[in-house]
Amino acid sequence: MSDRQPRAGLPVSTHGLVHIYHAEGHDVAALSGVDLEVRAGEFIGLLGPSGAGKSTLLSLLGGLFRPSAGKIRVGPHELSTISPKELDDLRSREVALMLQGATRNLLPYYSARQNVAFAQTVARRGGKDLPAPTEVLEQVGLADAEVDRPLSTLTPGHLQLAAIAATVATRPGVLLADEPTSQLDHDARDQVLERIGWINRTYGTTVILVTHDPEVAAALPRTVTIRDGRVGGEGRSGEEYSVVTADGFLPLPSQVRDELPPGTLVRFHRDPEDDHYTLLPEDDRR
Repeated sequence: MSDRQPRAGLPVSTHGLVHIYHAEGHDVAALSGVDLEVRAGEFIGLLGPSGAGKSTLLSLLGGLFRPSAGKIRVGPHELSTISPKELDDLRSREVALMLQGATRNLLPYYSARQNVAFAQTVARRGGKDLPAPTEVLEQVGLADAEVDRPLSTLTPGHLQLAAIAATVATRPGVLLADEPTSQLDHDARDQVLERIGWINRTYGTTVILVTHDPEVAAALPRTVTIRDGRVGGEGRSGEEYSVVTADGFLPLPSQVRDELPPGTLVRFHRDPEDDHYTLLPEDDRR
């Protein structure tokens, strides 16, 4: 094992983030003003229904394309203003994006060891001090007997561990993971989640993980729900909260939306004793 000191993670933030794409002759707003703050070294999950904008947000944070409006900051870098070369350098050294599906992150004709070595090539040429590929693979839980086998012979769980190893091979400050536990059995899912958590704790890597799995979400210290292209709620220590946006928009939790049909009038009552607000529906509807 290497005695290298843990690296510090990078903070991530977005302000007024908007992304519009063109589909079937119409402009579609995938994100409609996302404000998000993630502290350096934090581990958060992005939740929300399909089409809510989670994967779009992850791709924007990874610099795969530019937002239509708003700002994205990763560490000291404002992604909308840096040059394409600076963006490429950031992705090769500090920001790692793991796409959904293990095979999308690996070269199929390489072994796990060769994939990790390939992922480190650019960073090593730039002078970055990195652990040996075998060390990276050992840390994610792949045994020596598996690192040189053809990828086609690995189990789905071990294939995902190889994908994690290749993604974090450069010891990035930020790991962006899109559904890394999908289509895995419970044991493999828990192992993958545990290894990502170990990377977060050991190296201080900031982790932002997209998931649909409620059991995965329950295991994370903080979750952020994306709903209708905005931050619609947060979960902390098992408690769910709605989030007031910069323009005063307050998304209601899904269970409350089911109970309050469109047109319901509500008012807020502030209790001066405990400084809490209570939402009070009115019988009068228009």
